[in-house]
Amino acid sequence: MALSILTRLRSLAALAIIIAIFSSLNPIYLTWDNMVMPAVYGACLVIASVLCVAAVLSIGQAPSQAVLPLGLPWLGAHFRLDALAAVFLAIINFGAASASLYGLGYGRHEAEPARVLPFYPAFLAAMNVVVIADDAYSFLFAWELMSLTSWALVMARHREARTSYGGFVYLIMASVGTFALLFAFGLLAGAHGDYAFDTIRAHPLAPGLAGLALFLAIIGAGSKAGLVPLHVWLPLAHPAAPSHVSALMSGVMTKVAVYAVIRLAFDIMGEPSWWWSLPALVLGGVTAAIGVLYALMETDLKRILAYSTIENVGIIFVAVGLALAFKANGLENAAALALSAALFHAFNHMLFKSALFFGAGSVIVATGEQDIERLGGLIHRMPVSAGAFLVASMAISALPPFNGFASEWLVFQSILVSPELPQMGLKLLVPAIGVLLALAAAFAAACFVRAFGAVYLGRARTAPVSRATETDRWSLAAIGICAALCLVTGTLPGIVLDWLQPASAMLVTGRMPPQMSIPWLSIVPVSSSRSSYNGLLLFGFVAVAAGLAVIGVHRFASRALRRAPFWDCGYPGLGVRAQYSATSLAQPIRRVFASVAFAAHEEVAIPAPGDIRPAVLRRFVRDPAWDFIYTPVVVAVAATATLLNRIQFLTIRRYLSFVFLALVVLLVVLALWG
Repeated sequence: MALSILTRLRSLAALAIIIAIFSSLNPIYLTWDNMVMPAVYGACLVIASVLCVAAVLSIGQAPSQAVLPLGLPWLGAHFRLDALAAVFLAIINFGAASASLYGLGYGRHEAEPARVLPFYPAFLAAMNVVVIADDAYSFLFAWELMSLTSWALVMARHREARTSYGGFVYLIMASVGTFALLFAFGLLAGAHGDYAFDTIRAHPLAPGLAGLALFLAIIGAGSKAGLVPLHVWLPLAHPAAPSHVSALMSGVMTKVAVYAVIRLAFDIMGEPSWWWSLPALVLGGVTAAIGVLYALMETDLKRILAYSTIENVGIIFVAVGLALAFKANGLENAAALALSAALFHAFNHMLFKSALFFGAGSVIVATGEQDIERLGGLIHRMPVSAGAFLVASMAISALPPFNGFASEWLVFQSILVSPELPQMGLKLLVPAIGVLLALAAAFAAACFVRAFGAVYLGRARTAPVSRATETDRWSLAAIGICAALCLVTGTLPGIVLDWLQPASAMLVTGRMPPQMSIPWLSIVPVSSSRSSYNGLLLFGFVAVAAGLAVIGVHRFASRALRRAPFWDCGYPGLGVRAQYSATSLAQPIRRVFASVAFAAHEEVAIPAPGDIRPAVLRRFVRDPAWDFIYTPVVVAVAATATLLNRIQFLTIRRYLSFVFLALVVLLVVLALWG
C-alpha cells in the first residue's frame, strides 16, 4: 500500500515538473483557453481523490513500509503507512481534492496562473510525503519542500500590497520552525546518529531530554500550525494567497503540523511523562482564546478566517495535551477519547474551513472586495454560496447538529474526565483551560454572526457589490460538498469516530467504545450514564420544528402581501453607511477584552459646531507578540548588523590584532579545560 501511494505521489511530482517546463517556455501556455489549467486541476483532483480513498480503506490494515535508494548515503528514504498516516492522508487529500475542484472554476479568474500551477501539485505531493516519511531526513526534506512551495504560492500575487511582506515573514517563520525540528531530531538521534524512526523508537531518550525534544518539536510544528506566539505569519500569508491555496494552507497544511507533534509525542519518543502535556495545554488554551479575539477585531474577510484557524489549532492542541496527560498516567481509554477528539476536530476543521475560504474567494471574485465593511446584501445575489457559507459558519461556531459541535463536545468531555488525573497541577490547570475553550467557543459564534451578517445580510454598501452574481458551478460544487459533509459528519459522528479508532489504539493502546453499535446512532464517549449525544435526533427535531412552523405560517397566516419601508428609527432617508457595521458589533468585546489583551483603544475626533469636516474614529490594536518578542529581536539583529558592518572596514593591523586575541583566548580556554 505504501508503494502504491508513493507511485501516485510520483504522478503529482511529475505533473509539477511538466507544468514548470511549460511555464519556463511561455507562461501563456498556462491559461484556461489552452486547457492546461483545467487539465492540471483535473489531474490533481483525480490523484487526490484516489489517494483519499486508498487512505480511508487502509486504516485498519497492518502497517506497510517501503525504502527507496534516495536521501542520505547508506540510509535511503524510508516510508511507512500506518493508521495515523492514513488518517492524515485522508484529511490532506480530501482537502486537496475539494481545492482542485474549486480551482477548476476559480482558476480562470487568476491573473498570473504561471505563478500558481507549477507549485500547486508539488505542494500537494510534499504534504503527503511528510505524512508517510519514516526517517528524519525524508521528513525534513518534504517539510521544507512544503514550506517553499507554499511560500511560492503565497507570492503568486506579488504585486498586491503587503504580499511581499507577508511572504517574507512566512519564510522567516518557516525557517525558524525547520531549525527547531532539526534540533529536535538531532536530540532524538542521540549518540547512535541513526535518523530512521525505527531506530529512534528502539533507543528512547531520558525523559528530560525527550521533553526538550518535544518542546522543540512543538516550536517547530507550532510555527507552521499557528500557535501563539508563533502565529504572526499566518494572518499575513493566508489572505495573500489565492483562495483555494488559502484553504489548503489553513485547512490542510496546519494539520500536517499537528501530525508532526502527534507522531513525535505518541509514537517516536516512547512513553511520555505527565509534564510533557503542559506546553500543549497552555499554548493550546491561550491560542484558542487569543486567536478568536484577533478574528473579532478584523474586518478583512480572509484575515478573519486565518485568525479563526489559530483558534481551532489551539483546540486541537488542548486535546493532544490531554491525551498525553492521560497516557502518561495509564488512563488509556481517556487518552483515546482525547486523541479521537483531536483527530476528529482536525478532520472537521478541514471541512468547514475549506468551505469558508471557498465562499470568501467567491465573494472576492464577484465583488472585488475583501473588506466586510464594504460588502452586504449578498444573500440575494449569491443565495447558494450564502447558504453553504452559513452552514460552515454554524459548524465552526460549534452549533449543533454540525460537526464542529460534535468534536468540540468531545474535547469538553475529555476535560470532564480530567479529575481522574493524579497530579494536582493538572487538576487545577485543565479546568482553567476548559474555561478558555468555553470563552473561545462563545467568541467564535459572535465572530461568525458578525462576518455572515456583514457580508450577506443588510444592503449592499458599494455599487460593485450590488451588481454581484453567483459563482460558477465548479466552485459551488466544492463549497456545497464541504458544507454538506459538515452536516453529515455532525449528525452521524459515530462513523468517523469508529474509523479513527485504529489510530488511537496504535498510539495510546486504548479506544473509545464502538459508536455505531449504540442504539439510535448516539455517541457515548465514556459511558451512557455520564453523557451522550445524538446529532441525528437533534437534526430531526430541528427539521420537524422548522417544517411545522413553515406549514403553520402558510396554512393559518394571512396570504396578503404588504410591503413597507424598514424601521428607520425616526430618521428617514438613511443611507447604507448607517447600517450596523462589523466594527460596531465587535465594539463591546473590543472594549472589554481587547483593551487588556491587545491594548486596543479608540480615538474620536469630532469637529466643532459649524465645522464641515467629518468626524473621524480611529481604532488601534497592538499585537503583544510583535511588541515583546519579534520587535526586540529585529532591533537586536539590526544593531548587530550595524556593528558587523563597521568591523568589515577595519585596517589590516586591527584584523591581525583580533586574530591574535582570539588565539590567546582559545589557548587560555584549552589550558583551563585541561
